[in-house]
Amino acid sequence: MTVNLEVAEGVGTIRLDRPPMNALDVTTQDRLRELAEEAARRDDVRAVVLYGGEKVFAAGADIKEMQEMDHTAMVLRSRALQDSFTAVARIPKPVVAAITGYALGGGCELALCADYRIAADNAKLGQPEILLGLIPGAGGTQRLSRLVGPSKAKDLIFTGRMVKADEALQIGLVDRVVPAAEVYEQAHAWAAKLVQGPALALRAAKESIDAGLETDIDTGLTIERNWFAGLFATEDRERGMRSFVEEGPGKAKFL
Repeated sequence: MTVNLEVAEGVGTIRLDRPPMNALDVTTQDRLRELAEEAARRDDVRAVVLYGGEKVFAAGADIKEMQEMDHTAMVLRSRALQDSFTAVARIPKPVVAAITGYALGGGCELALCADYRIAADNAKLGQPEILLGLIPGAGGTQRLSRLVGPSKAKDLIFTGRMVKADEALQIGLVDRVVPAAEVYEQAHAWAAKLVQGPALALRAAKESIDAGLETDIDTGLTIERNWFAGLFATEDRERGMRSFVEEGPGKAKFL
């Protein structure tokens, strides 16, 4: 399989495995969607790590495969392409990308689907589609501009240039830069510390933030208010407040 899901102690690792560069061909895209949907469904998955291995995250689409597609073929395929990445973005659990080596084109777009991004100090990210006479087609024009702002997104997309890890951190494209040998370990640790958290509250927080960013402030506040009030019906809320009153903050144990 070109993508695998491995689960241990509540953390699901979605691992790209298409050597040498994890090129995202149609088969890999479809498999990615299937495993993202599986991770979303499974109760034993409480947080997710996106990982491409020690050498490369994903160097982009399979250009040779795309070269064979005409306009009609891509009209038929483009929705499925976006849907595979959207399935990752909509996993209702914390998702962290562990970025090693290159994360270019579709690889960068996949990293954008995570909630948090930890990059190796030798990582390089970018949206080079313009150099092929194209634009990003798996969410890059939308997710990148929302993350780093329209001006920085336009710079990266217009020029197709790659940014090194330090610049990616500076512009907010990644959230942490660590030695290459520690990327997966630190990403897994980020996910693992959330495994013991209140699953419904984490889901509510993620959906409130993501949905709120797509609308006006009043609608966003309504989304937040509805989730906030709804959590008062959960056992996790009862556990959290009881523990706070009886033991002090930060000691609650959730299911």
